Amino acid sequence: MYPYVRYTKSIVDAFITNKKDQPLAFDQVSEVTVRCNVTDIDPMFEMNNGRVLTLYDLGRTDFIIRTRLAKQLLRQRWSMVVAGSTIQYRKRIRLFDKVVIKTQLVGFDTRWLYLEQSMWVKGKPCSSVLLRVGVTKGGKVIETARVLEVLGQADWKLPPTGYVAEWIKSDNERPWPPQV
Repeated sequence: MYPYVRYTKSIVDAFITNKKDQPLAFDQVSEVTVRCNVTDIDPMFEMNNGRVLTLYDLGRTDFIIRTRLAKQLLRQRWSMVVAGSTIQYRKRIRLFDKVVIKTQLVGFDTRWLYLEQSMWVKGKPCSSVLLRVGVTKGGKVIETARVLEVLGQADWKLPPTGYVAEWIKSDNERPWPPQV
């Protein structure tokens, strides 16, 4: 089941944080803390890999609210869509572990924003996901230039580099639908 209570709490916390502190700039890192609950674990008593992806939603929501993108999503009647992802798992997250979810924008091109998220327990990285995210209206992806213009960041450039650029390139070469 989707963690609606946690999700609602993360939305409220993000709005409260924005009122107390300065909103995040697009080049800053958002951090959210959660606890690995009984409903998050699999039969091996560690966080289920599907739940990891679900909890990353909390981090993205915090980032979207704290950068004030959420305000424009509502105002412009826009939505967001995850169009691709790649994830790496390195360390198990156990029951009751305190988990810090970090979210940051690592690049954008004409169509997509690339977000990197990671989960940390006791200062050690446990997993990391790279996401291709689009802002949409009426089911169609809006050019990032339009999104940045509305956010007052029209001149900002952050082209994907390094492993992000390599992932984009290799993902473009992947056959779709997969040949099985």
